[in-house]
Amino acid sequence: MDYTFKDLKKKTVAQLREIAATIEHEAVQGYTQLNKEHLVEAICKALNIDMFEHHVAKAANKSKIKAQIRSLKLDRDKFIEARNYAELKNVRKQIKTLKNKLRRAAA
Repeated sequence: MDYTFKDLKKKTVAQLREIAATIEHEAVQGYTQLNKEHLVEAICKALNIDMFEHHVAKAANKSKIKAQIRSLKLDRDKFIEARNYAELKNVRKQIKTLKNKLRRAAA
């Protein structure tokens, strides 16, 4: 059966040990003594599974948001030079909101 790193992390230690019992690889030797974290690592190594969770920005137009952030940063610099602190606060808040939007989309 094909497993992914995410699938293995969701399984219990008992289920992981059952999977390790069917694998004949030196990485899973002594699987009965391993805890969950080490079991997942050993199984991934034995089955050549990528252990990293890849995040992709979904439901967000990443390039458009980044362009907005760049233009807001230019405005921010202008407001700093002009010492217009009320507008500066608004621009910084907008930049922060857009960055958070990107981060939430990446998860």
